This record gives sequence, C-alpha cells and structure tokens, in this order.
Amino acid sequence: MPMHAPSMPGLWSLLREDVDCVFQRDPAARSRFEVITTYPGVHAILMQRIAHRLWKMGLRYPARFIAWFARLVTNVDIHPGATLGRRFFIDHGAGVVIGETAEIGDDVTLYHGVTLGGTTWNKGKRHPTLGNGVVIGAGAKILGAITLGDQVRVGANSVVVKDVPAFKTVVGIPGKVVTRLDAAVDNTLGINLDHHLIPDPVGKAIACLMERIEVLERTLQARGEAVDGQCSVCEADDLCGTHVAHKLRKM
Repeated sequence: MPMHAPSMPGLWSLLREDVDCVFQRDPAARSRFEVITTYPGVHAILMQRIAHRLWKMGLRYPARFIAWFARLVTNVDIHPGATLGRRFFIDHGAGVVIGETAEIGDDVTLYHGVTLGGTTWNKGKRHPTLGNGVVIGAGAKILGAITLGDQVRVGANSVVVKDVPAFKTVVGIPGKVVTRLDAAVDNTLGINLDHHLIPDPVGKAIACLMERIEVLERTLQARGEAVDGQCSVCEADDLCGTHVAHKLRKM
C-alpha cells in the first residue's frame, strides 16, 4: 500500500498548542486567559499562522496587511512567508524579526531582540532554518541560509553566520561552536531553557593566561628574581603578565 505523509494539524490545533506550550517555558504564566490576552509573542504567532495560510493561498496583500498589523501591536515582525513549527514560543517578543524564507522546527524558543535575517538580495532561500528544540538567547542574530541543528542553543547577542551541528552551543561575534556538556539534561517538562548555562571561552582563556603567569613567576623565582605579586606597570594585583614578560626579555 502507498505510504501517505502525516497530515499537518489544523489551524486551531496549532494555535492551542502555541498557547499551551507557554506554561512549559514561562513560570510567570498563570492562566490561558492571561496568555491569550497579554502575551505579545503569542499574539504575533497567532496572526502569522493566519497570514501564512493566506500567503500559501496566493492572497499576498491580505497576508502582508495582517503581518503589518501584528508588528504594529506586538513589535514582532514575522513575514507571512516564514514557516513556523509546532509549539513555537517567543518570550517577551520585542524586536524579534523573522524573514520570509525562514523555516522553524518544533518546540523552538526565541527571546526578545532575535533576528532570523537574510544576507543576499536573491529571492530564493536566504534566511535560516532552525531544527527542533532550538533556543536562541536575547539579541542574537542568525543570518543567511544556514541551518541550526536540533537542540542547538545560541547565547545572547551572538551573531551566527555558519551552520551549527545538533546539540551544540554557539557564543560570540562571530558565533563560535563550543562543546555542550549538558545536552541530555532537560527540565521536568522536557524543554531545556537554561541558555545562560553556556561555556565561557573568554573566562577559560583568562584562566589559561593566569596559569601561564604562575609558571613564568616560578621560573623567575627559580633563577633568583624577586616576584612579589605586585605589578608596578599597570597597578593590578596578580593580573598583569606584562611585567613578568618584561623581566624575561631582560634575562
């Protein structure tokens, strides 16, 4: 017998899931009535789903008008051509921009100020594709026709311009992929929103420098040089390697 692709849920089923998923990801949510009437991110998603249906039917102006109205009242700009997965959540919402050819998987969470933008004038695919369970921190920019795999997390204010494998975390400008140590740890509701628990490459680099300074100071002490832990060059206690390096160059 021929195989049939599973049918997509109806519009009302999608909208119901969008409201229900808020309780998994926002501890401030108290009731369905509160979510439906006071959450701008939810309002933007509800209107985009309606606009997207019109867009697929070829009713482009009504779709764009709904998108414009949604941006006016929510400060969230989602193009009606963008494809949104199930149980999508935009927390706070202010300043979120999602381009026309963006594709978003299921159970994705965006925080305020996120941009899923394009980097080309071509009319084809020019916006990102997000896998399932992706979490993008506040102010992050995901640019170009790139793909973020399932369960990827993007640190706040990062700028991502390259593909990211599944179960990785991206931090920095430009975004750097770092190993994620807690990929299998989820909360009791099955959604991991601890996007603040990300590796700190800058802190790690500073720790490496401090360790190197200690090695250099021990080397100086072994050669009879006085090392008192005070830096007369920059007046910073135990933090400046410049003075140590200067002594080494004189040896």
